[in-house]
Amino acid sequence: MPDRGLKSLKPLGVKIAGSGRFLPEKVLDNRYFEQHLDTTDTWIRERTGILERRMASEGETTATMATAAARAAIDDAGMTVDDIDMILVATITPEAILPSTACFVQQALGIRPVPAFDLVAACSGFIYSLINAAFMLQTGHYRNILVIGSDTMTRITDFGDRATCILFGDAAGAVVLSATPDTNGSAIAHFKMSAEGSGDSLLFVPAGGSRLPSSHMTIDERLHYVKMNGREVYKRAVKRNLELVDSTLAEAGISPEEIALVIPHQSNLRIIESARQRLGLPKDRMFTNIQKCGNTSAASIPLGLDECLKTGRIKDGDMVLLIAFGAGFTWASALMKL
Repeated sequence: MPDRGLKSLKPLGVKIAGSGRFLPEKVLDNRYFEQHLDTTDTWIRERTGILERRMASEGETTATMATAAARAAIDDAGMTVDDIDMILVATITPEAILPSTACFVQQALGIRPVPAFDLVAACSGFIYSLINAAFMLQTGHYRNILVIGSDTMTRITDFGDRATCILFGDAAGAVVLSATPDTNGSAIAHFKMSAEGSGDSLLFVPAGGSRLPSSHMTIDERLHYVKMNGREVYKRAVKRNLELVDSTLAEAGISPEEIALVIPHQSNLRIIESARQRLGLPKDRMFTNIQKCGNTSAASIPLGLDECLKTGRIKDGDMVLLIAFGAGFTWASALMKL
């Protein structure tokens, strides 16, 4: 079946004015799981590439992490909260059912009344949000939009399920996305977004929504935690990532040599390696931090962006490719000229 998702018709004139990230101090390394589950450090490393991940402590939540990352991004942009015209938070672990996590962030930062809302696209959420913010900026009604990816995945992880609990970590990343007048300069040169709802039973949290409200039964049966068919998710993630790489290059009319760096969602090191090999890129042009952070869902891409910007791994004028695949299933890519 052909992918009929949204893709770009022309560049979107935007730039990353500032970036920031937040990682909890608490570290869970693979030895923790060796002590509590029938698994080993070697097994986890070989199948995922993960050595350790971060875990939110008491008092740290999706909103507090998002706020810290957002504050860092605003400071990095040389702006104040008065310069922010909209807040968009990508998350699948919201602060509460209502109001939105973005409203909690707005209150915590002391931002004047502006649009503030959440977007749910799982691991693709930050790229979805980035593209939506870029379109908002094209209207001319907004100048600077705060785009945040924040997830406390350990709060929806069953630490008795060795297939999933080894994968996830907590974090937040943020950018201030600003409008630019010239699409020949900084821009989203190309993007793709799509979804396939038939993956709903392969990676999901069964209870807590309107389909299966919370009850003694759902709690007793541990239905408020992530459930995953790891083998099938892996197969689909590899397939969609490779399709994203191929179609993005073809539609954008560029060669892999023109890409300074690829920042993929950090789901599994083997999935990342498959994309790198398809592009024919050396390892230093494919960003990874899964070894230290695990899968942080919507925070994954902005974490990588901030680290690479702050360390000089990417710089003004570079072409950077962002790619992600997440529950739903959703997938997205953004080819950015910095």
